[in-house]
Amino acid sequence: MMPRCKVNLSTMIFLVILQGAAVVLFCGWYVQLRPCGSPPSNGGKVHVLLLSSWRSGSSFVGQVFSQHPSVFYLMEPAWHVWTKLQKHGARALRMAVRDLLRSVFQCDMSVMEAYMPEQTNMSFLFMWSHSRALCSPPACPLTPRNQFSNQTQCEKACSAQGLQGAKHACGSYSHVVLKEVRLFELESLYPLLQDPNIDLRIIHLVRDPRAVVRSKEASASAFAYDNSVVLEQRNVPAADVQYQAMQEICRSHVRIHERAILKAPPFLKGRYKMVRYEDVARNPLEEVNAMYEFVGLEMTEQLQEWIFKVTHGKGKGSKKDAFQISSRNAADVSQAWRTALPHSKVKRIQEVCKGAMSLLGYRTVNSEEEQKRLDIDLLVPREPYQFSWLPAKTEHPGNA
Repeated sequence: MMPRCKVNLSTMIFLVILQGAAVVLFCGWYVQLRPCGSPPSNGGKVHVLLLSSWRSGSSFVGQVFSQHPSVFYLMEPAWHVWTKLQKHGARALRMAVRDLLRSVFQCDMSVMEAYMPEQTNMSFLFMWSHSRALCSPPACPLTPRNQFSNQTQCEKACSAQGLQGAKHACGSYSHVVLKEVRLFELESLYPLLQDPNIDLRIIHLVRDPRAVVRSKEASASAFAYDNSVVLEQRNVPAADVQYQAMQEICRSHVRIHERAILKAPPFLKGRYKMVRYEDVARNPLEEVNAMYEFVGLEMTEQLQEWIFKVTHGKGKGSKKDAFQISSRNAADVSQAWRTALPHSKVKRIQEVCKGAMSLLGYRTVNSEEEQKRLDIDLLVPREPYQFSWLPAKTEHPGNA
C-alpha cells in the first residue's frame, strides 16, 4: 500500500505544481491583454483619445462627444505644451504631451498651471467654450447637463470660473474625451494603455490629404507655427512648407495605423478604431453610433437630431467657418477640394502622400477631368480594410 501511496503523493505534488504554473502563465497572459489584470480601478471611467490632424473633421467629431451628457470633453490640451515650450520639434515635445494627457485623463487640472498665467481660470484653457461640460454644473451653472451648450453664451457667463470647477466636473462624468492633433505616433501612449487607472480607447480620425490641404489654405497663417513644429524647426522653402508638413502628417497616419493593426502589442487590442471623415460625412448617424458603441456610450434622440441638422445644412462652409461647427452639407464639404484645387497641386499632394492614401483607401486622380468628375467615387469601400481591433469580431490579418 505504501509504494502506491507514494506514487499518488508524487503525482499530486506534480499536479499542484503544474496547476500553479498554469495559473502564473494565465495571469501573465491576461495582464498583457488587460494590463491591470482586472477591471480598471478607476470606478469604471472610460478615457477616449480622439487622435487626428488639423482640418480633418476632428472639431465636428469632438462635438459629437462634447454634447453627449455623459462626456467631459477638452479640445487639444497639447496646444498649451506646444505654445509654451517653443523652438522645439514635435518629437522632443511628445513626452510632455503624453504626461499632460495622463494628468487630464485623471482629472488632475493642476498640470495645466505650468503652461498658464499665475491666476488661472477655465477661460485660459484652449477652446474651452467648445466643451459643454465646462458650460454645465459643477463647472458653471449656465447649461443643464442634458442640454446642448451655446458657445457664445458660455464665453459670457462662465469665463471667470476657476480650474477647480473643471476638476470637479471631470470627476463627475463616466467618460473623459480629449481631442488631440499634436501627437504623431502611438508608442509614447503605451504607459497610458498599461496604466490600471486609465481605460484608454483611441479613435484615429483621418481625412483625404487633398481635402486637408484645401481646408488649411483657407486659414494658412493660423498653421504657420504648428507647421514649424511638425517639420522639427527645419528651414524649408516657403513654397514647400505645406507639402512637407502634409507629408509628415501622412507618414504619421501610416505609422499609427500599422502599429495598431499590423504590429499591435497585446495591450492595444480592443483599444483602437480608425475612422475616415468621408465615411462620417456620408453616413453620419451610422458612423457616430459605431464610435459610441466602441467607447460604451448610447445615442440619444436629441443627439440624433443635432447630428442630422449639422451634417445636412446647405453649402460647403466659408473662411469664417474654418474653426466653427455650423450647419453644412458634410458630403459637399468632403468633396469641395475636387473643384477648388488646381490639378498641379493635387498631383503634388498625391506624390507626398501616396503610401498613406493607398493604405487608408483614397484613390488618386490622373487628370484634371477625372478630378472634377464628381460621379467618380475616390473613396475605396471600407470592407477590405480591418480598421480596428474589436474584441468580439473575427480578425482577418490578411486584409489589414
